[in-house]
Amino acid sequence: MRPRSDQPELRDFDLPGVAPSRQKRSRETTLALLRAGAEMLRTRSLVELSIESLCTEVGATVGAFYSRFESKETYFNALMALAMRDGEQRLGKIRRPSPEASLDQLCPIIVGGIIAWMRSHEGVLRAALQHDDTRPDKWTPFKALAQATTARAIPLLLPAMGRGRKAAKTRTIAFGFQIVLGTLVNVILNDPGPLQLSSKEMETRLADCLLLLLQAEVDR
Repeated sequence: MRPRSDQPELRDFDLPGVAPSRQKRSRETTLALLRAGAEMLRTRSLVELSIESLCTEVGATVGAFYSRFESKETYFNALMALAMRDGEQRLGKIRRPSPEASLDQLCPIIVGGIIAWMRSHEGVLRAALQHDDTRPDKWTPFKALAQATTARAIPLLLPAMGRGRKAAKTRTIAFGFQIVLGTLVNVILNDPGPLQLSSKEMETRLADCLLLLLQAEVDR
């Protein structure tokens, strides 16, 4: 079974372009539409996602959809905003398990966290990448999140790499995350195999790749 995207809460609906509602039932309908769309995008493109099928999925009318979202574009913007918020929250929770944590402890934690977020929002991320051909700005927030992830990881990993050569080690960490994130984006967009995003082996091997790269820099 595919992992479901993280479920937005009613309090998360302060989103650009989404019509606010004071009634709980109305907000629950908005929630249902967002949940359903995130799940449907796992198996179809944004172009293939019709408003009619989305509304049928949750038992809402097309009119109910447009009373909440100005357009399909606005709806997709809301899905991306929710994915971004979740990513930012996860990023803020990354901590060293202990001051003495080693690279072989840290790499699986960080890589596992990144993959968990991508699994939760796989369909939305894929749609954003596919949409990037016509609207390059749609992928920009996720690029910023990727950069923030790297920036967050540097102070976590540097202490485990020992003293000295800080600039070289920082550069290596950044390159390591370029490899990790680039691999995951390719998996989401193209699924070239042999490993899929849902595979536990994907986590293990990517964490090992990052560890080997960082350890090679330490051993220089």
